[in-house]
Amino acid sequence: MKSSVIGFGRLTAYALALASICAPVSGQDLPRILVIATGGTIAGQEQGGQLTGAQLVEAVPGLADLALIEVEEFSRVGSSAIGPGHWIRLSRRVNKVFESDPSLAGVIVTHGTDTMEETAYFLHLTIEETRPVVMVGSMRNSTAVSADGPANLLAAARVIGHPEVKAQGVLVVLNDEIHSARDVRKTDNNRVDTFVSREFGMLGVVDVDNVVFRRKVTTRHTSVSEVHLLPETTELPDVPLVADFAGNDASLLKAAYESGADAIVVQAFAGGRASPAVREAYEEIVASGVPVVLASRVPEGRVMSDPQGTNDGLVYSGDLPPHKARVLVMLALQRPSSTARLQRLMDTH
Repeated sequence: MKSSVIGFGRLTAYALALASICAPVSGQDLPRILVIATGGTIAGQEQGGQLTGAQLVEAVPGLADLALIEVEEFSRVGSSAIGPGHWIRLSRRVNKVFESDPSLAGVIVTHGTDTMEETAYFLHLTIEETRPVVMVGSMRNSTAVSADGPANLLAAARVIGHPEVKAQGVLVVLNDEIHSARDVRKTDNNRVDTFVSREFGMLGVVDVDNVVFRRKVTTRHTSVSEVHLLPETTELPDVPLVADFAGNDASLLKAAYESGADAIVVQAFAGGRASPAVREAYEEIVASGVPVVLASRVPEGRVMSDPQGTNDGLVYSGDLPPHKARVLVMLALQRPSSTARLQRLMDTH
């Protein structure tokens, strides 16, 4: 355990700065934060196994001076093993906690970084509350010499304590940066600055002396989202994501359709352009009544309507990347949805 709390230059600076700028606060005046632990690299150890949520929290110097922390163990798995079933249970758990505990300041969810984008965006669309939910992970495991998890947890607690954090939707906080769940992307397999909101920019930063917000989220989310989980939902609709590529014969797209998909997201080329066989296939699929969403493998720039003059029944993802467009469509299709409704949701969420 000692190796997880000693030698963090950035974390030590945080703790010293907080001690110097914050007057002592009695326990009853501190905000209460629930940490829901799901696993991931942040809980990993070089020798194998994963720390519990309580062990993660105990390894963060200064955290107890910021908030009264409660910990709940949700799962202990890498995020590559997390899927829609976990999303549904996690969303319902967070909503229930907020509903039953009006004095709770916010929730931190510790999560692996592989699928953090999908989980964060799902919660962004389904949490029915303006109090903050902050997703936290790390790129280095808990026993690494320069583990980033403790600093990220401390930063998340500071963000929850900031007065401007409410009604911003679900946030992702890593590397002293505050990102919207909608806009953030993982961009590097190894570096700690892997999470960026390159096109629209981060929401703010966590500096040693203060938390600074510089912009607000303008799309619909959380309490004003139109795609909350329905009470009867136990499974989400089947929406595969199929990538286009040079020389594609569309066999994978056709197989996805023939498997009974409720909708299909096509990860197309720049601007939503697709190879000839894929265009022909998705026109037939749309004509059959199955929605097709065109998204792009290019990380920036909107996919706008009908780049190749094809079927006007398509849905265009705008600036949502393919994997997040899929999350939105899965939620939208909890009830029958026209192409027009799907397009409006893409444009507003």
